Amino acid sequence: MVQIPSKALTLAEFLQLPETEPASEYIDGQIVQKPMPQGKHSAIQGELVPAINGVVKSKRIARAFPELRCTFGSRSIVPDIVVFLWNRIPRDQNGEVANTFSAAPDWTIEILSPDQSQTKVTKNILHCLKHGTQMGWLIDPEEQTVFVYRPKQETEVFDEPNEVLPMPPFVSELHLTIEDVFAWLLE
Repeated sequence: MVQIPSKALTLAEFLQLPETEPASEYIDGQIVQKPMPQGKHSAIQGELVPAINGVVKSKRIARAFPELRCTFGSRSIVPDIVVFLWNRIPRDQNGEVANTFSAAPDWTIEILSPDQSQTKVTKNILHCLKHGTQMGWLIDPEEQTVFVYRPKQETEVFDEPNEVLPMPPFVSELHLTIEDVFAWLLE
């Protein structure tokens, strides 16, 4: 396990540290280690990434990435799932996906773990929205609820089985209900 330094670090210094498992984030000058994902979190994340990519990746519209570090706006965060529009995916000199993503995702998705602060996760979603993210989801497996965040709009709460979840415009072909998402916990 990597020791977290006791003195305050800059974002640049934080980015030079070795990665931790689970990932650490740099938020408001503080290093915060994410909780280890548990079963419900992993089940939903493992199904949602391919569900999104199945609709957008082959058409080169966008791509979903699990646990990808995104550094922007004086923070370095690791959302559970991020989706970037195809033309916004950073590329290296070979045209391959770059290792460093220095931009807000187009869609950020967080899956609440049992010991995780909903406030901290919500602040990360709001930070993304402030920096250009089109939509944020906070999935709460225990409550079987999805909170949907959009820039400068009221938060929407979805908790009825047949409610269709809103998608960013570029993923309009993906149709998921609350029941679809939480049925992944039964498989």
